[in-house]
Amino acid sequence: MGGRSHLAGMEVPIIGSDSIKWFQASVPSSSVSSASSSAANLAKDFASCSVIGNPPTYLLWKTCKSQPNVLEILEICGDKEFPKIGLRVLFPDTLFPFAYIQKDETNLGSENSYLLYSMTINGVAFLIKLKSFHKYASCSGFASSEVFEYNTQANPQSGSITAAAASSECLIVGRSDGSIGCFQLGLLDPIAPGFMWELRDDAGFGRLWGIVSRSRMSAAVQDLAVAEVHQKKLLFVLHSDGIFRVWDLSSRNKSLSHSITVPTTGTVFLKLWVGEYNSVRRIIPLAILHKSTEVNVEMISVYGLNLGFGDKIIFTLEPSTTNITLEEGGTVDIKLTSDKIWILKEDGLLMQEVFVKEAVAHSYGLQEAFVADQLFQSSEHSVDEILWLAHTVFSSSKDQISPIISSIFLHRVLLPGVYHSTVFRATLQYYNKHFTDSEFDSFTVDGLKNEILSLIENEVGSESPVPILQWWKTFCTHYCSNWCKMNAVCGLFVDSSTGAVGLIRKNMFSLCRILEDIELFIYGSFDDHGNNPSSGVEFSNDELEREILFEVLQCISSVSQQLGKAASAIFYESIRSTPSISSEEVLPCLLKILETGYSSSIAALHVSEIGADVAWEKEVSNHKNLRKFSMDMFLSLHALCSRATSWGKVLDVVQSYLRFLVPRKIVHKMDFQAMLNINVSITVQATSQIAKVMFESALELLMMLNYMVSISGQIHMSHDDVSRIKLELVPMIQEIVTEWHIIQFVVTTPTEAPALEDFSYQLSSLHIDGSIDRRSLNEKLGKCDFTLAFILLLSLQSSSGDQRHLSSRHLPDCCSIINLVREFTSWIIWGRTGEESSVFFIHSIELAFIFLRHGQYNALEYLLTLVDTYSRKQKICESLQSAGGKWSTLLHLLGCCLIQQTQRGLHRMLKEKKISEAVRCFYRAASVQGAPEALQNLTHEAGLACLGFTGCSSDALWKLHYYQRAMQIFEQYNISEGACNFALAALEQVDEALVHEDGSSGQYPLDESATVVKGRLWANVFKFTLDLNYYHDAYCAIISNPDDESKNICLRRFIIVLLERGAAKILCDGQLPFIGLVEKVEQELSWKAARSDILAKPNPFKLLYAFEMQRQNWRKAAGFIYLYSAQLKSEAAMKDHQHRSFALQERLNGLSAAINALQLVHPAYAWIDSPLEESTFKKEHYPSKKARITMLEEAPGDVDGPQNQQSYLEIEELENEYVITQAEYLLSLANVKWTFTGNEKPPANLVDLLVESNLYDMAFTVILRFWKDSGLKRELERVFAAMSLKCCPSGIAPSSFGNHRMQGFLLTSSQYETGLLDVGPMTQQSKGNSQWETLEIYLRKYKGYHARLPAVVAETLLASDPQIVLPLWLVQLFKGSRQENGFGMTGSESNPASLFRLFVDYGRYLEATNLLLEYIESLAALRPTDIIHRKKQCAVWFPYTTIERLWCQLEESIRLGHMVDQSEKLKKLLHGALLKHLSLVKVDSDDLQSSMV
Repeated sequence: MGGRSHLAGMEVPIIGSDSIKWFQASVPSSSVSSASSSAANLAKDFASCSVIGNPPTYLLWKTCKSQPNVLEILEICGDKEFPKIGLRVLFPDTLFPFAYIQKDETNLGSENSYLLYSMTINGVAFLIKLKSFHKYASCSGFASSEVFEYNTQANPQSGSITAAAASSECLIVGRSDGSIGCFQLGLLDPIAPGFMWELRDDAGFGRLWGIVSRSRMSAAVQDLAVAEVHQKKLLFVLHSDGIFRVWDLSSRNKSLSHSITVPTTGTVFLKLWVGEYNSVRRIIPLAILHKSTEVNVEMISVYGLNLGFGDKIIFTLEPSTTNITLEEGGTVDIKLTSDKIWILKEDGLLMQEVFVKEAVAHSYGLQEAFVADQLFQSSEHSVDEILWLAHTVFSSSKDQISPIISSIFLHRVLLPGVYHSTVFRATLQYYNKHFTDSEFDSFTVDGLKNEILSLIENEVGSESPVPILQWWKTFCTHYCSNWCKMNAVCGLFVDSSTGAVGLIRKNMFSLCRILEDIELFIYGSFDDHGNNPSSGVEFSNDELEREILFEVLQCISSVSQQLGKAASAIFYESIRSTPSISSEEVLPCLLKILETGYSSSIAALHVSEIGADVAWEKEVSNHKNLRKFSMDMFLSLHALCSRATSWGKVLDVVQSYLRFLVPRKIVHKMDFQAMLNINVSITVQATSQIAKVMFESALELLMMLNYMVSISGQIHMSHDDVSRIKLELVPMIQEIVTEWHIIQFVVTTPTEAPALEDFSYQLSSLHIDGSIDRRSLNEKLGKCDFTLAFILLLSLQSSSGDQRHLSSRHLPDCCSIINLVREFTSWIIWGRTGEESSVFFIHSIELAFIFLRHGQYNALEYLLTLVDTYSRKQKICESLQSAGGKWSTLLHLLGCCLIQQTQRGLHRMLKEKKISEAVRCFYRAASVQGAPEALQNLTHEAGLACLGFTGCSSDALWKLHYYQRAMQIFEQYNISEGACNFALAALEQVDEALVHEDGSSGQYPLDESATVVKGRLWANVFKFTLDLNYYHDAYCAIISNPDDESKNICLRRFIIVLLERGAAKILCDGQLPFIGLVEKVEQELSWKAARSDILAKPNPFKLLYAFEMQRQNWRKAAGFIYLYSAQLKSEAAMKDHQHRSFALQERLNGLSAAINALQLVHPAYAWIDSPLEESTFKKEHYPSKKARITMLEEAPGDVDGPQNQQSYLEIEELENEYVITQAEYLLSLANVKWTFTGNEKPPANLVDLLVESNLYDMAFTVILRFWKDSGLKRELERVFAAMSLKCCPSGIAPSSFGNHRMQGFLLTSSQYETGLLDVGPMTQQSKGNSQWETLEIYLRKYKGYHARLPAVVAETLLASDPQIVLPLWLVQLFKGSRQENGFGMTGSESNPASLFRLFVDYGRYLEATNLLLEYIESLAALRPTDIIHRKKQCAVWFPYTTIERLWCQLEESIRLGHMVDQSEKLKKLLHGALLKHLSLVKVDSDDLQSSMV
């Protein structure tokens, strides 16, 4: 504009207007579109708004040049949310930049319906009936009955359309030939008279259609506008030659014709706007946009159209009163009211009053500047300042700089008003991140953050701050560019009834607000020369004070410029991410920058990344800026002091200025329930803008005061003034900073999405109750644009008069938005009444309840922790404690919140930290003065429902009760550690709480004695320590319990849990002192053993065995483990094969353990009681604990019983049972079922089964164990006979040799007794791989028990097959050693003679002859040294009788003719050998006789 404008307001985007689902509907058309019209494009985006009804409904419509045939329509109501659906109407041709929407008066239904007037650029007009937009979800087009189409250019001689307008049931078009056509669409049929008429400047009457005027042609119609004044519809027409006309549409007469004159030459008239009738001035304001072709500058001229009333209205046009030059930026839209003109340009929004001399232009900041400022795009070096500031502030934790930088940018990119879903998605696509609509819509804030962080990890691949900062710089540059392109302004909207002003953007809608007072100070304080305050805010009537404030603000601005925009971001991030960091830790770092600048070491750290030249230039630039800043501040502060004459005066002004920074106090009077609507969204967004300014302003003032203190000596500030700053002003400003930080946190922090395991959320998601509001709220939780402020506003129960705007159907005007913000911030900080309080932020308790009710635990924790930290830092806990116990309520809520946080899947260390903090909060809450009264009124949501009694007679009694409630809270969330802590704390209070002043014991208010209370608490301690697997502590709790019944119950539970968790070893390792509880433990274990499944792990019987063994009760240990074996024996028959084998193995182990235990006892006492089936293994299930206890107490008397029922088992009986069980086990492995129920010698069929199963080792073990003497030999013969038959092909078909393993104890009990009960790993039965080898191995092994076994084997083989060839090893067993057997065929029972006899008996004459010849020849071939032994008496023996039988058998064979030749040959050989042998015997006999003589 011609002069400088002053910033008067800001754009406030409506949250949620960036995510609209469009329903498309096509318009059917009977006309044929031309190629030129279809390819035509609009010059620019065009948008406007139609206000319908009272209360109004706002219909926004928009046409974009990228889609010139599409008209987008939104229906908005002030008392509803911004619509999530819109209607996108698809026309057959490019649209003319015009649309008009009115209510359909013919529809009498409950739903709104509208009439849409639109027209294509080739003159085809459409009248469309619009239904509710949600009905277009399932249809793709309009019905033909809903569309009325008419071609306004049916006459080929008509000029092209240059302008269009509409009123109710009338469409008006202006043409290039100067004619104006009026069409009553929807009112009359096209062929009906009066459907169409023309307005021409000719004979004064309308021309009929098709008649060409013969008068002078008017210039082309440039623009049209329709307005209703005094119930007359007036048409305002601007022609291209500057002729301005007014037509009365009702009479169709021209009311005014005037030639517009402008001071510039070569003027082109572009646009006409008509304002509302000003009833005071009786003027209709007009605005005409024209452009000079010489200087190429657009100008707006404002005129006043006077109305004179008489017989008829007389119009006169006054000369232009206001000329506004638009120097920069193209004009987008202009709106004119009765006294103001609003000009929307590409680079800003201007407002100026009309008909006022020397009117000041007011500008409104657009959102583009806000987005650029938030993302550090407004200055070239803003992003780099973040790195320097972060290194300075977080110098002690440099590894956190990169995460902090990313956190700053993430917070700002996802900030409501900056975050735009379409823009964000388009920016991610630049990095090849593509998502479907459903995927992107499902993202919560955390999901979006994770996507960004994953991008950084993939793109940067480094944790260094410099590349991460450069990535963010690039990302924000793309984001800002996309934001400006996708949200370009399209139109301006002004609601004259309310004064609401809105902007229509491509993908967003927003309203405008005026500035808050502090913003007027900051943005409107300086004129062009910077000398005079011109903020318009009444600060003081004293001119000097205003001048002092003006210079103070200049100093604050200098401090702000020196620190840069990143300072507030770093400060906010430091307290936002870690509330425990106080401002005292951050502010000194920022102050050091003001004093000494940035450290040169910062640049040195990143020389390799930013380059040495850049680092050097940055260091030099910082040094120059510091010198300039120091000098300017020094001079400015001296000038300030000189003007004020003293620093006290300056501090007075500063203190007066602080009242503009303090959140205003407003008393809320009316009860009201807010709803989620556009007005609420506007309030939240406007609050975030104002809170940011307030927070930064207070911070900058705080920094300036600290800087003044640091250079107090240089500016001659007295000690009193310094003390005043430190003790008065700085605490006040710190409190203001904290308050605005809380407000900013509330309005910018997204809500927390419900946890997936949250049952209440899952239940509400089912929509069982059909609550749409609740469903909508749950869907919004966790989204970027749904902040904590919405939850607070929805819970707002009070309102002043202005607060009614929250539910008004009207959109709020610029001033109302500020009033809403003031009320909202007042309610946050001061509460409903707005009363002063000595307690900082006492209203936080009410906010905490709201957050707790909606599951916003992160926000609740942050808020209460921030208040707690600030309060302790300011040392105001005394006032907090005296405020009716409010402090205890705050601490209790904080503790509950921390507990809730532990349920959100935190890692172990963080979870433990929160638990310890929660414990500390509850302890502190119990110690606050007035806590009983305050906490008594807490609701169930706070974890403290009904305390059970109303008063506490002592502090100890209160703590006893409160600690138990805290214990229950922890128990409710399965936090046993915290619950145990408070159970122990409650125990400490019992004695003091339940003892009267006279020393007598009292009773708990619930009529419980101290013993009962202690018993219950110790039982809880036991339960919690047991849950934590602290078994030693749990046992200590048991023995500390004074209540015997409770102690017994806990002990029983202790044993049961140990068994269930497999931790029963602790009972047997000797670490627990079972003083006076040994019998109870045995009793409980016995009861558990008798009633537990025999296959339970760990088995109580085994536990009893280990328990008694540890206590060196060997016989008891053996008895319990034998009971286990016996019970297995009784149940093994009912098991399947797999379980039966396992049971048998367990029986073996049990019997072995029993034997081992008895071997530790003196042999005279090595016996155990035999189990009684009827008494020991009863498994009654008692219905109550008392019945069980009674049974256990009576058990010892029952066990003794009559003596005649007792029997005893010695160790030898156990060994016998072990062997039998071993055999049964091996048979089960071989799939042979055999069961022995007796206790004596097993039946013979057991050995047969073992042999048949190739279990020879086990078979011999059984034989050697249970048979002696002749019985032993008889069983051995049977076994070897059976084994021999398995080697004969013609014998019994034996089973194949198995690879079974078994014990290595196969010797006799007399010689190898200890080997019988070896329970080590089984060895393979034999090394052979055939039945012959097996037979050989066992025959060699066991022939010592019965010498005749080789003969039995040979006889069995020959009996089975007389022609069988006996194996060489078997023959060698008969032959033995010649030295052992002497001379001839003598020897043991299995000697060569017995083999010779077998050969003869079974017709093996050849083998018999050869065997005889072998021994006869060997006798004759003795060495000379052995001849002397041969000649002894009876030294040589041969079975002569058998030899004679062989001779007879050979003769009989010859006689019968069988094998005659062989028999004769054998007979001959036998005859010769006998002759020689007898001769030799005769010689030896003679020699013996000679030697005797």
